[in-house]
Amino acid sequence: MTESVVTVAKVNEIPVGQFKSVQVQGKNLLVCHIQEGFYVVDDTCTHDDGPLADGWLEGRAIECPRHGARFDVKTGKVLCLPAAIPIHAYSVQVDGDEVKVDIGGLGK
Repeated sequence: MTESVVTVAKVNEIPVGQFKSVQVQGKNLLVCHIQEGFYVVDDTCTHDDGPLADGWLEGRAIECPRHGARFDVKTGKVLCLPAAIPIHAYSVQVDGDEVKVDIGGLGK
């Protein structure tokens, strides 16, 4: 395992349909647990820099509470305006009871 892979949560602390905000190297991330597994994305809406952690998760979509922009937590793709720029989605692995994210290139 490389040094860029860090533990961001325990599997049992985030139920399906929920998420947890974490900070890694000064960057706010969301660890999302959906039916298909765990995914990690930036916790900042690309529309107005608002925190997505104040919003809600429905299926694969995280919705920003400010203006309703939505993003796919698996890919970071924009699902609904007013956002036009995707959020970053990170590579995730589950190792035993730990959720780990590859933060290589974080902040680029």
